[in-house]
Amino acid sequence: MHPLSISLLLASGCLPLVSSEPVATPHTIRIQSRVAPKEATLRRRALSPATVPLADFFLGTDLQWFGNISVGTPPQNVSVVFDTGSSTLEFASTLCGSACDNQVKFDSTKSSTFVDKKTTSSITFSTGVGVDPVIGSNYKLTLRAATDTVTVGGLSAPKVALNLITSQTAKFAIDPFSGIQGMSAQAQGFFAALTKQGLPSLFSLYLTPQAIGGAELTIGGIDNTKFNGSLTYADQSDQGSSTWTLTSPKISVNGKTTSTLKQSRDVIFDSGTSNILFDTETTEAIYALISSKIKAHTSEPGTYGIACSLIPTLPAVIDIGFTDQSGKPFNLTIPSSELSVGPFADSPSTCQTLINAFDGLSLVGGSVLKHYYSVWDVGAQRIGFAAI
Repeated sequence: MHPLSISLLLASGCLPLVSSEPVATPHTIRIQSRVAPKEATLRRRALSPATVPLADFFLGTDLQWFGNISVGTPPQNVSVVFDTGSSTLEFASTLCGSACDNQVKFDSTKSSTFVDKKTTSSITFSTGVGVDPVIGSNYKLTLRAATDTVTVGGLSAPKVALNLITSQTAKFAIDPFSGIQGMSAQAQGFFAALTKQGLPSLFSLYLTPQAIGGAELTIGGIDNTKFNGSLTYADQSDQGSSTWTLTSPKISVNGKTTSTLKQSRDVIFDSGTSNILFDTETTEAIYALISSKIKAHTSEPGTYGIACSLIPTLPAVIDIGFTDQSGKPFNLTIPSSELSVGPFADSPSTCQTLINAFDGLSLVGGSVLKHYYSVWDVGAQRIGFAAI
């Protein structure tokens, strides 16, 4: 979801050769301790990567991937979306009341390490949980700041900043998970704390479709068994930004492009969003290369649709172009199978198409990421992709 708002150098020693003497002369060997270089100490203390299994929230199409963390002492399990489109940790709490009845609620009174910061705030998301467009403030959380121990994949960090959800809008009611763990391009929260403990500053996502299963997050490492070939890395468009963004020089559809689609654009990569967002001009240029029968669905501003019966007849291979670290172009490809995200509630015979128009924002989510193994290298400010 997208919020609006060592090398080790070892010295070697040797003993001098001494010729034999008729009478041995006693001598003292002085033994001196040697302090290991700081780098060696860090290496010995480095944390090993950990893996978190992810479940797929599915309502006719893959929507979100989420997994368990634990919070507090003793630990309480909390399920969260690991969201590259946001930065903070927030989850349902017993302070939320009936608005959070569908989620497991964290009870802060049962944690001996919980510290209430006694400040409140709110966060409004510009992309939501599913494929419906955000209208106004229909995805809004009311929060209370705190700190507590957070454990992810068996790795624990104390005094992590977090937010208890005290109220949420109705759009969150269907969520089977309790909250959101931001995984932005700048290490924050539990991830920042773990990197200070020696965890490598990267994580990897294997966001498989529900039909395949086995989705997982690996923090601090890469699972090379989950992809084919080698990883292709592209540098962050804005080094030092908290938003995961790559520059795309071109988009093509079924091998064709247009002057509009050849314009350079910065594309946000958001694992917490299900579909794709482009400005209206780009969205309609893409659809024009697929079918003239794809039209705006006026009852849900920003969405488009076509008769569900026509979906199987439409080729809709969308290639989003990027450039790797060596300057070589590569594409991230969205196959025709992703074109439809299901029928509209108010028009069951009309299927909503993948891309929503959102002026001022270019963003890709799960519909792209589930076709690739992705590595999010915070330390090197780059994203890697490999076919799965």
